[in-house]
Amino acid sequence: MVATPEKLQHTHEHLPNQDRVAVLLMGYGEVESYEDFANYNEQALNLLTAKFAPVPTWIYPPLAKLLALFDRHEWGHTHHDFISPHNAIFEQQRAGIEHELQHKWGDGVQVFKAFNFCAPFLPNQVLAEIKDQGFEKILIYPLLVVDSIFTSGIAIEQVNNGLTELANGNEHWLKGIRYIPSFYNEPEYINLMAQLVEEKINSDLADAYLPSQIGIILMNHGCPHKAKGFTSGIDESQALYELVREKLINRYPLISVGWLNHDTPLIEWTQPNATQAANNLIQLGAKVIMFMPIGFATENHETLLDVHHIIHDLEKQHSGVDYLQMACVNDDPRFLDMAAEWANSHIAELMQAEAKEVNRELAIHHHHHH
Repeated sequence: MVATPEKLQHTHEHLPNQDRVAVLLMGYGEVESYEDFANYNEQALNLLTAKFAPVPTWIYPPLAKLLALFDRHEWGHTHHDFISPHNAIFEQQRAGIEHELQHKWGDGVQVFKAFNFCAPFLPNQVLAEIKDQGFEKILIYPLLVVDSIFTSGIAIEQVNNGLTELANGNEHWLKGIRYIPSFYNEPEYINLMAQLVEEKINSDLADAYLPSQIGIILMNHGCPHKAKGFTSGIDESQALYELVREKLINRYPLISVGWLNHDTPLIEWTQPNATQAANNLIQLGAKVIMFMPIGFATENHETLLDVHHIIHDLEKQHSGVDYLQMACVNDDPRFLDMAAEWANSHIAELMQAEAKEVNRELAIHHHHHH
């Protein structure tokens, strides 16, 4: 019998384990206290840098401490003890998506959040909790617009490490796994990005500027060109940009991609960066520049502080131009609605799949014992 949503409404109090699904919503997480900076940086460096730079591992701890000093300076002094709203927004996203999913499936579906770099929500900690609650099926769902080795790749790496830690004997406790890598080309997301730009133009800019003088910078997460053959995010980011641009270009001709790169030495990043993109559009006659983050679903210090710095610098160079910094999609109900919808087919598959036992005795390397 396939459990339909209607039947579940009445039975989910006594759902057997095989009809329950844990949705693991994954995000970066951002440090909220300065003491954690060095530790956070060390973990991030270990996971990230290893993917594209030939850096010896002994460098990580001292480098992390050095970066913590920079962060402490940037967030503490330049920004009056800025605390990133990222984690709070992510929790609202988690709660909103869970609310939508439970409306359809009942409370046999629960949404757990995991952050790549922030205890107590590290993937291995959250997986332990999921296991304790008796879930046997899991949907791994990085809430990330673009799939890359630096985003969902790290998420999977961490999940696998956690699963290895939690393995009991030869039989895996997990009986079903599904995965949603990214949503860069989902039509609803593309439409919403264009709609947010249009709404903002109509409410704030349409009376004061001609459409051909409104510069729109669609911001993607910067990607290194080389990542040891891993997916670096360039292709999906580029496709995302083209799709959103296509929705706007006939009405607003001045549009550019703007990559938010990390300024790391020796690494070739995607161009133009957001500053260069703004300069280019100003040269073509833009009188106002809108910065719209399309490659980020959740606000973080890049979309807030980095863009803030970029605008501050541009104001010094081009005083006659106005600048408008737009928010990420965050917990916009339209977004939470679609994000839940993208999970539905995977949850249905997990519920229908017969619980499949994975016996580690059957792993290939055991065959020569028979």
